[in-house]
Amino acid sequence: MRIFARQHKRWLIGLLALILVGAAIYLRRARSGDAQSGSTSRRSATRPQQIPVVTAVTKTGDMKVYLNGLGSVVPYNTITVKSRVDGQLVSVLFKEGQTVSSGELLAEIDPRPFQVQLAQAEGQMARDQALLVNAKLDLERYRVLFSQDSVPKQQLDTQESLVRQYEGVVRADQGQVDNAKLQLTYCHITAPISGRLGLRLVDVGNMVHASDTNGLVVITQVQPIAVVFTLPEDSLPPLLAKMKTGAKLPVEALDREQKNRLATGSLETIDNQIDPSTGTVKVKAVFSNADSELFPNQFVNARLLVDTLHDATLVPNAAIQHSPQSAFVYVVKADQTVEVRNVEVKLTEGNETAIAKGINPGEIVVTDGVDKLQPGTKVIARASNGTQAGS
Repeated sequence: MRIFARQHKRWLIGLLALILVGAAIYLRRARSGDAQSGSTSRRSATRPQQIPVVTAVTKTGDMKVYLNGLGSVVPYNTITVKSRVDGQLVSVLFKEGQTVSSGELLAEIDPRPFQVQLAQAEGQMARDQALLVNAKLDLERYRVLFSQDSVPKQQLDTQESLVRQYEGVVRADQGQVDNAKLQLTYCHITAPISGRLGLRLVDVGNMVHASDTNGLVVITQVQPIAVVFTLPEDSLPPLLAKMKTGAKLPVEALDREQKNRLATGSLETIDNQIDPSTGTVKVKAVFSNADSELFPNQFVNARLLVDTLHDATLVPNAAIQHSPQSAFVYVVKADQTVEVRNVEVKLTEGNETAIAKGINPGEIVVTDGVDKLQPGTKVIARASNGTQAGS
């Protein structure tokens, strides 16, 4: 037992010695690694850090000056087709949604009552015309007799008055005949304008009246078609000045997201007053709408071209930064460091900004990665297309 206890004690002492040696080796290696890491950090601290950025080259070009407003498409004319006489609707000759021309037959009303009225009026006129012819013959006889001193002057005057009365009656009869013919014509309902038909409002067989408010169908003139939109009242002076020159100002109709151009037209007129509640004025533009791109009451974004800036200095909108004092850009210099340049913005349109002063065409500006930049920061510049800037 004593021999076994001594061997066990030696084994424990050996294991403890191995653990102490291993710990000493680990500590030595850890200190060596820290020293190497500190040396690497000191070396990296001595080198300036380069910030990757996206750049673009300032260019010279033309910029169009637009006035933008919200509007809706308005039919050039809207007509509710109504009957002008009372009667039964016997036929409808159009299809809903059909495009019709002015004068095209749309519907018919039972013409028989009006044919009877015409026959009565013509019969009455024929009777009165016969009476007029007889009165004129008698007048000629009285004139001969009066020249022979066979009848008194009063009888001749009475006959002349009777002839004039019959002439008046015949003219009144002619009016009745013309009115009956007109009522008969109104039985054939035609399109008063060219345009697109809406949904049918009355079915065949119904009685229709001239006093009906709904009518038979609605026609909207869509070629040409108008767009009415609003502009701020501050936009009026340059717009009026341009209109006084007689220039034809183009107008574009864009979709709700302002991504697609639906149609192109021209300015027609400006409303005669400003809405004091909104500080805006209504503007009307006309579009040929040859391909039916615009539809009545459709919402559109209108864009009115009022001027064009020629040879302007243009930079991407992303390059423009703002401070409480002014707008500025980061310009990449030849040594790949950046400097802050204050600029004066003249106009922004689309994805580009026209600069009045502060930067020249051909200079490189930073468009992405500006959040890590300071004056003098060294950068790795890449153009927006992914190539090395300047390559």
